[in-house]
Amino acid sequence: MKPLSRRTSGGAPVAPVALAAVSAVLAMGLAAGPLAAPALAASPTAPAAAAAPSQVEHPSADALRAALAGLPDADATAALIRVGGTDGTWRGSAGVADVRTGRKALENGRFRAGSTTKVVTAAVVLQLAAEGRIDLDAPVQRYLPGLLTADFKPISVRQLLNFTSGLQPGASLGESVEEGYPHRFETLTPEEVVASAVAKGPAADPGSTQEYGNIHYTVLGMLIEKVTGDTYEHQAAIRIFRPLGMRHTSFPAGPDPRIHGPHNLGYEEMDGKLVDVTEWNMSDRWAAGDMISTTADLERFLVALFRGQVVPQPQLEEMFTVPDVPGATMGAALERFVIDGREVWGKSGARPGYNTGIAATRDLSTTLVYSVNGTHAKEAGLAIAKRFAFPVFTR
Repeated sequence: MKPLSRRTSGGAPVAPVALAAVSAVLAMGLAAGPLAAPALAASPTAPAAAAAPSQVEHPSADALRAALAGLPDADATAALIRVGGTDGTWRGSAGVADVRTGRKALENGRFRAGSTTKVVTAAVVLQLAAEGRIDLDAPVQRYLPGLLTADFKPISVRQLLNFTSGLQPGASLGESVEEGYPHRFETLTPEEVVASAVAKGPAADPGSTQEYGNIHYTVLGMLIEKVTGDTYEHQAAIRIFRPLGMRHTSFPAGPDPRIHGPHNLGYEEMDGKLVDVTEWNMSDRWAAGDMISTTADLERFLVALFRGQVVPQPQLEEMFTVPDVPGATMGAALERFVIDGREVWGKSGARPGYNTGIAATRDLSTTLVYSVNGTHAKEAGLAIAKRFAFPVFTR
């Protein structure tokens, strides 16, 4: 993987917007109704084929309309929700794309998908495992010699996938949005992130504890590049995005801080004011959280994945297998939830100004994708999920 170039300065600073101005925005959009079922991939390498549309409204529709009502508010400036499955379909959007102009939120706008990127990364690794190019039980040191020091015991690929590697977090450009904002146009390469984690030594023996973090998937991105001799981004495109018809999903070009194409602006509340944080170099998140997508594209991916059309069924079970360690809740990228007695598997993501979630029941009776422009995206992920996601799976 080639090192990314450094970008140390960007455009003119964005003037903050008083929080009180949000409630004064009059141009708020709300569009909701039954949703046609997504197109599905016939196989990981075949073009997506359209599924029969459904006109049955999902039982959660009223609860979701209530959740969207009043946007923009102090917690979010916009929200996009897409519900599917055999129980019914629904889509809704509300809020504004730009708090200054009051322009209506773009229902099909692109957004930073955050850690839902990890599900794509896991899918690529599991495809390589199905092809016999990666052994999930083999130590990553076999594939990436010299990456880890002798202080580290053998760490299997599977332990990276399910967050039990024992690696410590790598360096960042700020632990909070406030700390990171002045550095938002700087670059911290994946190599630098991993080197800083390795320098700290192991946090625990591999397989002894589950600690969620980006570092596991940054290493997996390096693994993909080493095994394929190709860039991670290109492998994701030719294995996942193109076969499934995810035409609006991509990775930024290195340190490019922009979201190209139609999108809703992202804001964070700092010192009592809303600050536009849309432009932000996320290259340090890379294979752990740098993807840009849309709700329609992520729905295509989610449904095809659960149907076994992205990863062969034997390897797909890795995503639904929680390791037998205390407090573990995650398999390979996906987390298990029980909501009102229903088992749900999903993944959330948060980048400054953007919350994202994908979730489904294993039988695909209900699927959910949401993008919310949360004003405290990193801190309020659970609150966002309770408002916009949990009602979908409540009986």
